[in-house]
Amino acid sequence: MIYLDYSATTPVKSEVLDSFNKASLITGNANSLHKLGTKAQSLILEATKQISNLLNLKNKEIIYTSGSTEANNLAIKGIAFKYQNRGKHIITSNYEHSSVKESLEYLKTLGFEIDYIKEDENGLIDLKHFKSLLRDDTILVTITHVNSETGLIMPIEEISNILKDYPKCYLHVDMTQSIGKIKVNLDNIDLVSFSAHKIYGIKGIGALIKNKNLELTPLIHGGKSTTIYRSGTPCHPLIASFAKALRLVLENIEANYNYVLELNNYLKDNLNQYKDVFINSNTHCLPHILNISIIGIKAETFMHALENKDVYVSTKTACSDNEAYSESVYSLTKDIERARSSLRISISPLTTKEELEEFLKIFKDCYNNLKKL
Repeated sequence: MIYLDYSATTPVKSEVLDSFNKASLITGNANSLHKLGTKAQSLILEATKQISNLLNLKNKEIIYTSGSTEANNLAIKGIAFKYQNRGKHIITSNYEHSSVKESLEYLKTLGFEIDYIKEDENGLIDLKHFKSLLRDDTILVTITHVNSETGLIMPIEEISNILKDYPKCYLHVDMTQSIGKIKVNLDNIDLVSFSAHKIYGIKGIGALIKNKNLELTPLIHGGKSTTIYRSGTPCHPLIASFAKALRLVLENIEANYNYVLELNNYLKDNLNQYKDVFINSNTHCLPHILNISIIGIKAETFMHALENKDVYVSTKTACSDNEAYSESVYSLTKDIERARSSLRISISPLTTKEELEEFLKIFKDCYNNLKKL
């Protein structure tokens, strides 16, 4: 098997699974007051302290969720419902994950106004247009850090600097595709979403990091748990394993980035030889994601041809709907044909040069066979 879909999900590291298994031996409910509950609670507090130290969190609170989708929903709806007396205007981009897009579409039915930032010549959000959209009643800006389909890296630092002049407007950043791949600074961001299964952790656990002085309207009610913003019995084995996954993924982050960049360049050099293959990801993109278009061949057809050879890539982000084209690729390239025929190849430090060599051989066979048809 050649797995090239790391942006959809990553394999669980054995050390992470070991942490989960060991923590599972503690029977207590962390909300219980007896010593078994206290033991589980202590494990959560220690894991939370580790995550806080690893991400250099200052005056911030960690809310554990089931993943980034829930974290995005809590951030967006939590701010909207809590601060709607200040205004109902929200700004976002065309590159957002479906959990962001659909949360915003839901808010529109409740009278909220959503504006989308235009793209500049590099496909990045246009900061000049962004400034023009800001209003006194803007309560939230929600922007992905790295687009999950193209790898495009958004100028979060510049956005946060602009928002310093708008103290009543909060900044939410979906960092699901960036934490663990590049160094991040969360100091000037009000809310951050990320998930364990993108950093070699176990599915079912994620987090929303928020400023302590920021209030949210909860999505799930039922009393205090690890926080008042998300009720329910906390899963201490998942939380402990989440901390372990984060610690491991941040080790050697620069060396891992350079290795992935080398693999990305190798792929691009070889795929550029095909006249009907277009590289959509540009120099402003994370090297872990390489988005390409194969003109004249349906994306799903090519994906399944690779799958028949035990090679796994994706057409769009795993959570996206079944639209006929990729909105993210269209926003970047402004080419509908490329948006209709795009494939996402996503690699990681676990990817080997030998795997890519074999992938390129299989790619060539699939390309030639499908072109004949």
